[in-house]
Amino acid sequence: MAVRTQTLFQPRRTNHRAWLAFLFGLVAACVIPAAIELTRKIPGAALLDAVWAIPVAALAATASLLFARGAHGAIARTLERAGGSLWIRLGRILAVAGICFTLSASIAVGLYELLLRLEH
Repeated sequence: MAVRTQTLFQPRRTNHRAWLAFLFGLVAACVIPAAIELTRKIPGAALLDAVWAIPVAALAATASLLFARGAHGAIARTLERAGGSLWIRLGRILAVAGICFTLSASIAVGLYELLLRLEH
C-alpha cells in the first residue's frame, strides 16, 4: 500500500505587488524634495517650478497604498506563503510620508498664491 507524504516545506512565492508598493512609496516620498533640489541647481528656475511634483507624489502615494493592499491580500490568499510583509510596511510608511509632503507642499503653494492675490 502506497502512502502519500506531504512536505511541510513549500517554497515562498515572490510578491511583486509588495515590491511595487515599496517602489511607488519611495517615488512618492522622494519626488518633491528632488524637485525642490532641482530648482536650486538649475539656473533661472524658481521654486514654484517644482509644483509639477505635487500631483506626481500624490499619484505615486495612492498607487503605493493600493499595491500594498493588493500585496496584503495575496499574502492572505496564499496562507502566508507569499512573502513581502516587510516591503509592504516600508511602502506604506513611505506612501504616508509622500502624502504628508504632498499636503504640506499644496498648503504652501496655496497660501503663497493667496498672499499674492491679496497683495494686489
